[in-house]
Amino acid sequence: MRKTLKVGMMRLMKKYFLTGLASLLPVAVTIWLVSFVVDFLTRPFIGFVTKLISHNPVTSPWASEHFIRIISQILILLTTFLFILFLGVVAHWFFFNTVLKIGDYIFRKIPLINKVYKMAKEIINILFTSSKNSFKQVVMVKFPNKNCYCIGLITREAPKTCCTAVSDELISIFIPTTPNPTTGFLIISPKSDVIYLDMKSDEAVKYVVSCGVILPGKL
Repeated sequence: MRKTLKVGMMRLMKKYFLTGLASLLPVAVTIWLVSFVVDFLTRPFIGFVTKLISHNPVTSPWASEHFIRIISQILILLTTFLFILFLGVVAHWFFFNTVLKIGDYIFRKIPLINKVYKMAKEIINILFTSSKNSFKQVVMVKFPNKNCYCIGLITREAPKTCCTAVSDELISIFIPTTPNPTTGFLIISPKSDVIYLDMKSDEAVKYVVSCGVILPGKL
């Protein structure tokens, strides 16, 4: 009976010991690994930074050597982190810009494709980076007949030769199609027939893409 009880106690103690070891070992390994990494990163600079802080009249009178070492390691780690972050940003943008330049060079050298590429790039620059008011003013025009109205975006003034041909002030308007606004119609309309709307261009595009379901001013 006593032997059986003793064996049971030994098994129970072994179970608790292994449970405690399993709980403590990951923490111990983590602390050791973090300490190793911190020591590895700060070791080349710890002497210089420690001397610099030790000779500081603000910290030297009351700070202990251990405290100064901890502060030095924190400063070194913070500086290292900021340096690595800066290096990553520079490397990322340099690589990204290099890839864009190579792609731009390749597309400009391919016959036929270079014409489409240049035109598409000019349109995108006008839409997103140009300071001009192209595609920013929303209007309403009678299209495709006088009994219907369509939403359109003013591109710019019509060519002078067109205005001269009809002796009137004309304006170029792009009418996007539904539900694909990347295609549409380009019409040249007299300014007097254009109805200007108090509507943002992105609201107009959402209205066209949604086939009239999303109204301007609503989510």
